[in-house]
Amino acid sequence: MVALRTPNPKTPAGGTLIEMSHRLRPRDYAIASLLYHHTTLTTDQLTAILFRNPITCRHRLGTLRSFGFVDRFIRRSHPGTPNLVCWVAGPLSARLATLSAGENPPTVRALRERQDRIYANPALDHLIATNWFFTNLLAHARTNPHTCLLRWWSERHTAAAFGQRIHPDGHGVWADGHRQVGFFLELDRGTEPIGKLTQKLSSHRRLRAEGGPTYPLLFALPSRAREQNLHRRLAERPEPSLAVATTSPESGDNPADPVWRLVGNGRHRLALADLPAGHAQPGPLNPGPPTAADHPLHHLG
Repeated sequence: MVALRTPNPKTPAGGTLIEMSHRLRPRDYAIASLLYHHTTLTTDQLTAILFRNPITCRHRLGTLRSFGFVDRFIRRSHPGTPNLVCWVAGPLSARLATLSAGENPPTVRALRERQDRIYANPALDHLIATNWFFTNLLAHARTNPHTCLLRWWSERHTAAAFGQRIHPDGHGVWADGHRQVGFFLELDRGTEPIGKLTQKLSSHRRLRAEGGPTYPLLFALPSRAREQNLHRRLAERPEPSLAVATTSPESGDNPADPVWRLVGNGRHRLALADLPAGHAQPGPLNPGPPTAADHPLHHLG
């Protein structure tokens, strides 16, 4: 695959948040936060999260790009499949996101390097797939108001929050009614031996022993056959202190649905909200329950 940056001749050389504030809406603040904290999102992903139809989404993103709020590049796909338009933080949205978090905003040079690193990232497909997992949860919550994704942390944020003890692809807290289920996600694309997947459990076991939360470890696998192979391998060396659940495309593409097979629980499938989980006592290796500021769309009120 080849990624191709599309130049934006309309991006102004200057411009500040104050000067552009009259053109920004709460949804734009949410876009700024999502792009900065989750690196890149496609047009389809942003549509699913924040818009009612893709035409409105494309028009709004085009407007934001015209004054340097966001930027984009084209991800060339395999023949016969549509190209992906990948959106990244622009000068103004990066400045807004960092200042809102109490951080120093990136320089123009630093931001350009960040954008180019995203563009050249050999794991870009994996990142997009990981972001689809959380996007699908946010989309589900839009039409099911009793559910909510209360927290969505990237790989880097998750590792930092849990003392660098674990490095999953992401962390979230899903709510259905009054029940909250925190989880760690490992999105597998079938490129590693099964043994590499099972080795990931040891770091989660150590985190639990050192005061971490009792969140399940979720494996999203590319096929039912690979899922079955993982279950067979885990049965050889059970981890009674950890809850591990798996899914594959054959079970469905909505992670909120009953698609999760809990290791040691036969072939019965559970909904995400029905998986065993607990926040446990907050501490140095446990951030505890989510706060209002953790909500990925808290800018919308």
